[in-house]
Amino acid sequence: MTFEIDIGFTSLTGRKAVNEDFAAALLPEPGQPHRGAIAAIADGVSTGGMGREAAQTTVTSLVRDYYGTPETWDTTVALDRIIGAQNAWLAGVNRRRHPQMGLTTLTALVLRGQSYAVAHVGDTRAYLLRDGKLTPLTQDHVVDHPDFRHQLLRCVGAEDRLLVDYQQGELMVGDVFLLLSDGVHNLLDDAKLGAMARGSGATTGAQGISEVLVNAALAAGSPDNATALVVRVLGLQGPNLHDATRAAHALPTPPRLRPGDIVDGFTVTAAVADTGVNVLYQVRDLASQKLYALKALHPGRAHDAQERAMLAHEAWLAHRMASSRAADMLVTLHERLPNGESPSAFYLLYDWHGGETLQQMLARKHRFSLPQVLGVATQVARALGRLHRQSVIHRDIKPANLHQGDDGVLRLLDLGVALSGREPASQRSLHAGTPSYMNPEQWGYSVHGGDPAPEPADAGSDLFALGVTLYQLLTGKLPYGEVLPHQFGRYHRDPVPPSRHNPEVPIWLDHVVLKAIARDRRQRFETAEELLLALERGASRTLTSPLPTPLIQRDPTAVWKIALAVSVLFNLLMVYWLLFLPK
Repeated sequence: MTFEIDIGFTSLTGRKAVNEDFAAALLPEPGQPHRGAIAAIADGVSTGGMGREAAQTTVTSLVRDYYGTPETWDTTVALDRIIGAQNAWLAGVNRRRHPQMGLTTLTALVLRGQSYAVAHVGDTRAYLLRDGKLTPLTQDHVVDHPDFRHQLLRCVGAEDRLLVDYQQGELMVGDVFLLLSDGVHNLLDDAKLGAMARGSGATTGAQGISEVLVNAALAAGSPDNATALVVRVLGLQGPNLHDATRAAHALPTPPRLRPGDIVDGFTVTAAVADTGVNVLYQVRDLASQKLYALKALHPGRAHDAQERAMLAHEAWLAHRMASSRAADMLVTLHERLPNGESPSAFYLLYDWHGGETLQQMLARKHRFSLPQVLGVATQVARALGRLHRQSVIHRDIKPANLHQGDDGVLRLLDLGVALSGREPASQRSLHAGTPSYMNPEQWGYSVHGGDPAPEPADAGSDLFALGVTLYQLLTGKLPYGEVLPHQFGRYHRDPVPPSRHNPEVPIWLDHVVLKAIARDRRQRFETAEELLLALERGASRTLTSPLPTPLIQRDPTAVWKIALAVSVLFNLLMVYWLLFLPK
């Protein structure tokens, strides 16, 4: 079912001279349905005289900036960042004025996937009408005394730091959300609100509900502005991460498949890979004869809840990236089967592309030309830049995860261990990636000595892995040697320049690759865009070669080793003198 909502809005000044309430709702741009819809209401504080402006700027910045946040962010994270920035700006303005002039309450609602999220500060309110029952979703931040309920304990713009209440829940078709200013809910109790919403919504829709509520509040003698923003849910989007994880635990895992087996209208043509955690098959659609890649959990991991959550995160992330600019370098994941139905088991269905990975090309002794390596470098750097702008860390860049298709397109494979900020905690703490391509910090290694703790992967980890990949494509060797799964990375020497192994490598590219894989993180590229710029400039603006690491930094015990060697030599000379020289 497609995402569909009905929105109604009514705001009247009432007995006041100025309407200081403000409300807005915004739907996603075409092609971005997974961002969901956002609605917000604010009630400006009259004290100081700039309440209307505070309410308007707060709501406007929230509903507009929400769609500028990375799609991989959790809804509450995105709301908290935007509200926090707006509060800091308002508080800065108010700090220069006395009394404070720009203060406002705020209640916001985001409908995304099959769930909702509410952010709340002040005494505007949010209600949920479901199956005829009205439930408050917020609690007023006011003084708990009948004579001082008009005094706010929390509002936007009062202090530098703002504590925002959040409420999340499952979304259902038929849900009705009411966002109300205090000029409405102070005059109508919950029973009246529920009765009016039920009675008017069936015939007049969201707009009719909002009009009925506002007119009833004014008729009851409301002395304040009266505003109602009503959102009715008529259809749901596809699942978000929480929904996908829940479905992953509900579906069975496919058994071990063999060529010729049939599953959901596909016939298995080959078993491609088995990592012990996941199994990858090539399958053919019996109706269209089109090839696909089917990725499922290993049957031995079928009851591992963490592995299920990680595979569900991979599916969610692949869907989110499909609407980003990085989509042209990722393999398309299908949410539904070719016939439009849902899978009967828990597996991922990707497009199948002919061709081979760069690792397969290396294995058959393919010699990469300089233009080929530069093409790989620029394409992958550009793709990583797009991923990193969405707060996504791939964590496993290597030749085996770079696929050169028959169609000439280079694609990034395997988002299975990627970080998005929404991944399961077990995946975040996992020491993932391929050891030979991991940067020193992930091993807890520092060129400055000491015994630092291992650091989690970040954008720099992807750039380091890309640098190692380029070194391998140019030379056929790994800059720091091969690291087996049971070993630790060894970074006790600076890598040999690629041109020493391959004289065709120009000096400027030597410097780019050495900077990308420098032992000292301070000498490496900070962003993918910086690396891409260095590649595009080439010889026209050569980078300086990274400085060699001093011996004392490469090996903090070198001084003691040298002293020990001198001492041993001195003692040997003394023994020789005592035993063999004439007395």
